[in-house]
Amino acid sequence: MHESVLAKQLVNAVVERVPPGSRVTRVRGWLAETEALDAGSIELHFGRLAAGTPAEGAALDLELVHVRARCEACGHVYLPEHHVTVCPACESLDATLLDRTGLGIDALDVAG
Repeated sequence: MHESVLAKQLVNAVVERVPPGSRVTRVRGWLAETEALDAGSIELHFGRLAAGTPAEGAALDLELVHVRARCEACGHVYLPEHHVTVCPACESLDATLLDRTGLGIDALDVAG
């Protein structure tokens, strides 16, 4: 269900940015692996929810982005595994994520 809500937000964001009379052919974006979301499910919901909008039929290309973390205890920078920020150097759970998280749009390909 969470993917459906996010897909609806993506459709709304895309439609708000398209000039009148234009059609979106491709949406290029990113999905942080820390979000534990299924990109395939988001794409499926996006396609269904875009029906009847300028984004109908648009391809949704989401790049899975790995998010680095920095351990606040020892300063080690690492890639968390399975969405858990356990430092591999000292096993501390206190970490700061260094890269963008969530889901976002980088570019739209528009025709018309």
